[in-house]
Amino acid sequence: MPDQPVPVPVERLGFEMPPVHPDPADERAHRKERLAGALRLLGRLGYEDGVSGHVSARDPEFEDCYWVNPFGRAFTGLTPADLLLVDGDGRVLQGERRVNELAFAVHAAVHRDRPGVVAVVRTQAPYGRALASLGELLAPISQEACAFYEDHALLDEFAGAEDASRIGRALGPYKALILRNRGLLTVGDSVDAAVWWFIAAERAAQVQLIARAAGKPVLIDHRSALATRERFGSDLAAWVSCQPLLHNRDTPVASTS
Repeated sequence: MPDQPVPVPVERLGFEMPPVHPDPADERAHRKERLAGALRLLGRLGYEDGVSGHVSARDPEFEDCYWVNPFGRAFTGLTPADLLLVDGDGRVLQGERRVNELAFAVHAAVHRDRPGVVAVVRTQAPYGRALASLGELLAPISQEACAFYEDHALLDEFAGAEDASRIGRALGPYKALILRNRGLLTVGDSVDAAVWWFIAAERAAQVQLIARAAGKPVLIDHRSALATRERFGSDLAAWVSCQPLLHNRDTPVASTS
C-alpha cells in the first residue's frame, strides 16, 4: 500500500497579496488598470443606470487629483486609456471627455475628508436602493452582513449630489454609507477593496430584504457580530475577496428580479 502524501509546508503554498509599487508611475498604472477592471465588473453585474455611477481612485502622486470614469460611457467597455484625471474642483487634467462635475463632487469630498481612502464607489444597484428607501442600516443577519456591523452609517435624509460635503461628513470613519432614497457608497484603501464592499453591501441588502419578506430575521448577537467583522471586515479581506471577480471575465450579470 503506498505511503500517504505528506502535507505541503505552509510557506510553500501560494497566497496572493496586494502588490507594492515604490514608483508612483507604476502605482498609477496599476490603479488605473484596477479601476478600469472594476468598472467593467460593475457593468457586467448590472450596477449602472444610464449615465449614473462613478468609481474614483486617488492619484498616488498628485495632490487632490483623482482618476474617474468619463461621463456618458458604459462601464463594460472602459480601459485605462479612457479614464480621466480630475482635480478636486472637477476640472479635467488629463483625458478627452467630460466628467459629471456635480456627481464627482461627492467623491472629491469623501477623498478630502478621508486621506487614507484610495477609492470611492457610488453607483446604482437595486437592492441597495431598495434598502435605502426604507432608511435602514444593514442588519447583522448573516456572516457577510457582519463585515459592516458598526462600520457603516445612514444619512437619514435625502441628499443630492449638491450636498457633497454633508455626504462626506456622514460617512465619517466607516467603510460604507447608505444614502436614504439613493443607495450605497463605499470606500477602501484600494480599488479592489472599495468595489468588493459595494458588491458585498448590495448582496447583504438583497438577503435582508428577502429575509424580511419571508418573516422576521434573527439577528446575530453583538459579540459574535463584532468577532465576525474583525475576521472578515478589513480592507485586506475585501481585496482578497475581490480577486476572483476581477480575474473572471465571464462574471454573469446579476438578476434584479
